[in-house]
Amino acid sequence: MTDLPTSAEATSVVLSAQGTEVTVEPQHGCRLASLRVGGTELLRQGPKYGSFVMAPWCGRTAQGRFRNGGEMFQLPLNNGGHAIHGTVRDAVWRQAPGGTGTKASFTYDLTDPWPWEGRVTQVVQLAEDGGSLTLKLAVETFDVSFPAQAGWHPWFLRNLGQGGEDVRIDFSPEWQEERGEDHIPTGARIEPQPGPWDDCFGMPGGVDVTLTWPSELSLRMTSRAEYVVVYDEPEEAVCVEPQSGPPNGLNSHPRQVTPLDPLELTTTWSWQRL
Repeated sequence: MTDLPTSAEATSVVLSAQGTEVTVEPQHGCRLASLRVGGTELLRQGPKYGSFVMAPWCGRTAQGRFRNGGEMFQLPLNNGGHAIHGTVRDAVWRQAPGGTGTKASFTYDLTDPWPWEGRVTQVVQLAEDGGSLTLKLAVETFDVSFPAQAGWHPWFLRNLGQGGEDVRIDFSPEWQEERGEDHIPTGARIEPQPGPWDDCFGMPGGVDVTLTWPSELSLRMTSRAEYVVVYDEPEEAVCVEPQSGPPNGLNSHPRQVTPLDPLELTTTWSWQRL
């Protein structure tokens, strides 16, 4: 693994084990730029893709507005009149000391346009047998309590490009968040509908989704998070996004981060050849 300087010139970090290779780009939002299993790339390539961190909110915040106590705050609008996916996905992160060839930790200190000081940490750990990847997120405050969300936005290739079939997504959510025309949940919970989706689902027992590329590879994503967004409208890729709350959750499901109670989230992706 390459040691990183704590500057904007930081380079990529590569973790590897038993034929699996994960590339992290701390200088580009600490996204996973690549996940290769036995030489096969699983993530869509490109500066907007891979798998990026969503924090300190996930999905869209309606009109970029939310309250903390009695005070209203305004975030910059970057998606059709809304604020989307947090502030860290394009930021330069720092690598923490003490990494290994299969594990690395990264931090980003929250700053404008987020109204409060705090820190986001991501730990990326590849299993020694190369058969799974565990990602851990934490959002903490340095002083003032604030509402926050955290999650991941991976772009998995719809087709692995080896002549096989397109991926299939299997999961059993308890409900689907009804989505308004503005893509903001209405607050109503409905029976899960057939795809294609750009929708949030509730899995109160924890996220458990399997992606299967028939006769090629199966990947299971698990998390204690209770919400998952599935976005399978693009032709090239599908997104399965475990997150701590639904879109617009800073308003509808605020989770307060305090000095004694950070927001912590973990997801594990495990795979096997078919």
